[in-house]
Amino acid sequence: MLVLADGTIFEGEAFGAEGIARGEVVFTTVMTGYPEVLTDPSYAGQLVTMTAPEIGNYGCTLEDAESLTKRPHALGLIVRSVSPIASNWRGHLPLHEYLAKHNVVGISNLDTRRLTRHLRDRGSQNGALGRASAKELLEAAIGAPSMEGLDLTTQTTTKTPLQWTEGRGQWRTNVPTTDRFRVTVLDFGVKTNMLRCLVDAGCELSVVPASTSAASILEQRPDGVFLTNGPGDPAAVESGIATIRNLLGHVPIFGICLGHQLLALALGAKTYKLKFGHRGGNQPVLDLATGRIEITSQNHGFAVDNATLPTNVRMTHRHLNDHTCEGIAAPDLRAFSVQYHPEAAAGPHDSLYLFERFTNVMRGQSVLR
Repeated sequence: MLVLADGTIFEGEAFGAEGIARGEVVFTTVMTGYPEVLTDPSYAGQLVTMTAPEIGNYGCTLEDAESLTKRPHALGLIVRSVSPIASNWRGHLPLHEYLAKHNVVGISNLDTRRLTRHLRDRGSQNGALGRASAKELLEAAIGAPSMEGLDLTTQTTTKTPLQWTEGRGQWRTNVPTTDRFRVTVLDFGVKTNMLRCLVDAGCELSVVPASTSAASILEQRPDGVFLTNGPGDPAAVESGIATIRNLLGHVPIFGICLGHQLLALALGAKTYKLKFGHRGGNQPVLDLATGRIEITSQNHGFAVDNATLPTNVRMTHRHLNDHTCEGIAAPDLRAFSVQYHPEAAAGPHDSLYLFERFTNVMRGQSVLR
């Protein structure tokens, strides 16, 4: 059973690991990509509902993992139907074996349409999933920590600095530049395809833990600093915000997802929790400078409050469904960021220009070009 904190009960069939998983219950509208969803560090602390009805039909491939550790970060997976057959020449394990191996609890034959509508109406909330009584699961759901005020980046950041050199290889659509830029990646829970895109754009990457100080970063004399995605409440990542604030004006900065929110907070803006978040691969975003609409991949439960942006900060992108802030730029500080995931190829290439924009800023151009 899945039991939400408001007492709503959903029944289904267990698959994957045994045990009880508790966390925030969210939904994503992506049609494929469940291995990437499971391994995206931004899903730490969450039970993920797939709205697409058939999941698992191409198994799981280790090379598709998005986390540096190659392991899942989602605590549980909720699906309508899990395919009994996995057919994929690249596949390593069927989904149920993959979940069991990594201790992720799953439930299938659950009415995901009803659950999604409930979360849209009532908002994302904590829940508990497992083979237990409704009473026990309700107590676990109520006792789960609230996502608001929760810093989960300590669970998803790299523990030690590392160098990253791998590009996108056969999936690359642009020719790598001959220019090389030394970029420090401040890791709050990075997706590996972000690193590949940066390498293809001409960056030599040094990935450092989220706790790294601004002074230590500046000692490396980087050409730019990249702020990664990650889980939890951005306002709770106080040390990261302080680090970014101390970097502003000293080096070009580019942030994605949580990195976008942390940059906004460091600049003096505020963030707030969305009712049920944006999670999916079909989110329309307007580039306010060009009037161009990008189809984007997104995974976030918090947003930057447009009304709190300082006068020296511009909103550059807007979500067309609810008009939330999807991008900002601080030209005088050579800093910019987007809320969505340009590396995730939802468009599929609508947003790759942002990595080139970062290298252009490091060359001395404006962040608004």
